[in-house]
Amino acid sequence: MDQQNKGQFKSNFGFLMAALGSAVGLGNLWGFPYKMGTGGGFTFLFIYAILLVVVGYPLVLSEIAIGRKSQKAAIEAYNEINPAFKFNGILQTAVPFFLIAFYCTFGGFVMKYFFISLKMFTGQTFEPGETFGATLLNKSTVIWVLIFLALTIVIVLGGVSGGIERFCKIAMPALFAILVIMVIRSCTLPNAGDGFAFLFKPNLDAMRDPNGNLSLYGTYVDSESGKTVAYGFFNVLKLAGTQMFFSLSLASGCLIAYGSYLDKKESLEKDAVIITIGDTLAALLAGLAIMPACASFGIPYASSAGLAFIAMPTVFNSMAGGAFFAMLFWLLFFFACLSSSIGMMEGGISAIMDSRIKAGKSANRVTITLIMGAWALIGNLMTCLDSLGETGADSPFAWFHILGQPSVLDVWDALGEGILMPLSGLIMAILLGWVVPHYIDDEVESTGAFKSKGFFNFCIKWVGPIAMALIVVAQVTDFF
Repeated sequence: MDQQNKGQFKSNFGFLMAALGSAVGLGNLWGFPYKMGTGGGFTFLFIYAILLVVVGYPLVLSEIAIGRKSQKAAIEAYNEINPAFKFNGILQTAVPFFLIAFYCTFGGFVMKYFFISLKMFTGQTFEPGETFGATLLNKSTVIWVLIFLALTIVIVLGGVSGGIERFCKIAMPALFAILVIMVIRSCTLPNAGDGFAFLFKPNLDAMRDPNGNLSLYGTYVDSESGKTVAYGFFNVLKLAGTQMFFSLSLASGCLIAYGSYLDKKESLEKDAVIITIGDTLAALLAGLAIMPACASFGIPYASSAGLAFIAMPTVFNSMAGGAFFAMLFWLLFFFACLSSSIGMMEGGISAIMDSRIKAGKSANRVTITLIMGAWALIGNLMTCLDSLGETGADSPFAWFHILGQPSVLDVWDALGEGILMPLSGLIMAILLGWVVPHYIDDEVESTGAFKSKGFFNFCIKWVGPIAMALIVVAQVTDFF
């Protein structure tokens, strides 16, 4: 029963699709492939897999259990656990405000690319570099950003079951189906095996300096590109750790909010396993779709943000059936972006509704959604008109290039994904591992035995805090 008139998922499948929708987004289709390329392929994948098991799964289980037990979003949920830790709920609720401030910009880029890809059916081809440059610098791109934001708002206005659940139950199965088709096509390209070798052949290249020596941490300037290249265990750990938080939507208030809408009869352990594995599968499929294609067409694996917006259009231009697969790729990207954008917005909205309920007021979803939408509008206009920092000091928002960051996007990302997500995740682990151990046991055991209890307790108390502390230190050192 919905105790707060905030809404409730009608089915466990709907909850899982919404949770996966929040997780599977830019982090999987944009961030995962290029970070894996930067992190050396297998080396990154190996560390990422370990983090998923010992940090990702325990945190996913913790967040949905906290949400369902409290029936509240992050701020009031933490206040209920221990009032001294209410601040961590505030930190986690701040995360979606930072992320939504640039997410809709990329969503608008993806929509624009999707419609450009349709022109390929008439014989036209992408001009990858020119298209991306025009997307960044042409102020008309704002229109696409506004359309994407409007779609997000409309779906969230539909409520938990009528909007979020209904969309994600269609979008997520479609997303996985398209991913599988893309992987199959990518596997048939010439020299695709080199891409598979990069992903799965054991190597420690990302931890070696130019002389081939293993190192914990270091950087060097590449003689050909002139770019600073990071290497060493801690750099790969940082890449994999922040990717895990961003990809799973951890410490962003979203999973706690979704957990508060979940029926009491559902198994939390099973759901946490499905969410963790499902998100990882989507990321891995994205890597299997992109890396073999890069190998086939001689595109560097570590192509940063351009891997999706520049490298992949190059592939589609040269690929048999490129128009069809370009359309599928950008449709896939659109579903992923929109479902994640919805989850981020709901994380903030749910917390604000809680504050109204606590004050004896109604949980007015329409008003609160429009307020959140207004913030997203301001943030994304800043991000979009800043052209991702390409115009430098000529940007109208150059004054906001704070914290040593080169663009508005980097500021939002540094605050949200870079610092707050791993930091508040670390605080949550300390809270559940040391301050109030076994807090979620009764909630997990309400539907059966807590089968992973021993493993969960060990990870949340010892492994998780150590891993997240290392990630936070590496991030702070990198950003500041």
